Amino acid sequence: MRNIICTLLLAGAFATPAHAERVKDLASVAGVRTNQLIGYGLVVGLDGTGDQTSQAPFTIQSIRTMLAKFGVTIPDNVNPQLKNVAAVTVTADLPSFAKAGQAVDVTVASIGNAQSLRGGTLIMTPLRGADGQVYAIAQGAMIVSGFGVSGKDGSRIAVNVPSGGRIPNGATVEREVGNDFAAEPFVMLNLHTPDFSTASHLAEGINGLLGAGTAEAIDAVSVRVAAPQDKGQRTSFLAALEELEVKTGEAPARVIVNSRTGTVVIGSRVQVRAAAVAHGSLSVTITERVDVSQPNPLGRGETVAAQRSELDVSQPEARMFVFGAGVNLDEIVRAVNQVGAAPGDLVAILEALKVAGALRAELIVI
Repeated sequence: MRNIICTLLLAGAFATPAHAERVKDLASVAGVRTNQLIGYGLVVGLDGTGDQTSQAPFTIQSIRTMLAKFGVTIPDNVNPQLKNVAAVTVTADLPSFAKAGQAVDVTVASIGNAQSLRGGTLIMTPLRGADGQVYAIAQGAMIVSGFGVSGKDGSRIAVNVPSGGRIPNGATVEREVGNDFAAEPFVMLNLHTPDFSTASHLAEGINGLLGAGTAEAIDAVSVRVAAPQDKGQRTSFLAALEELEVKTGEAPARVIVNSRTGTVVIGSRVQVRAAAVAHGSLSVTITERVDVSQPNPLGRGETVAAQRSELDVSQPEARMFVFGAGVNLDEIVRAVNQVGAAPGDLVAILEALKVAGALRAELIVI
């Protein structure tokens, strides 16, 4: 008998009381965020696995421009065929409050037809923000987890993706990003998961610690907290606030179905109204084979091939089970397991219960 495997992500296998979590794990401070950086550069030193310049003309153009800055001029009628160079994009996340001189990791990915970046070195590449300003400079030897080999007959084997890699601490911050951390007489805490109950509990917890009127829940995401405007005091204030434990609201009753993988996620608050469910399946098997009829060795007949089809229809005994009113997750899974249903059958049962109005939960199919 096959058992239903349900991933219980929302609140556990059984209904549990709401528990307390730290503010640091529930919310983030508005304005304290990372910023994305991007740049265009060249990776050199490849072992013949770089761009085929005949099909990636922008690589040659980049090399010409770079060499011109060093006083090297390539004649117009010369088209260098360099297999050890690849044009790449370089991306990085600039942390909040990053200071000039600090190092951040960068990710490098080929934009041409380079087969592999293994063993390559990224040459100096400026990284720009959304405003077009340069905030960091990237350079260094790459770490590539994938690799690929190919034969002369065109066969090729690749493990992971060799056309991309990382450079730990590969960029140096050159410009700081301004912020309004202490510009307002309050800080805004934004919940990672919108929930009116959690926002209300967060405001109540802060008011219980610091006094009534200190915090106010604005909506299901934001809680406004009065805070000192001195930067040093505000930093200490938030450090203490992040360690405050707050009771969180319970997740809504929800069933999530991944139609591609058959994964079913059921929350602990999922219940059904009284309903009867019949489960059965019909299996049809068609087998095609060729029968060969050969004549007598002394006869003058011909060998004849005849197509033969065999059909087999099997229908296991159908099962019916009854859900009583208020049945919870544990009883649903136990009942479905008893009839030997597969995860796909469970999805069909849940969808039928939803159509019948017996499923007391939100059904989401992704």
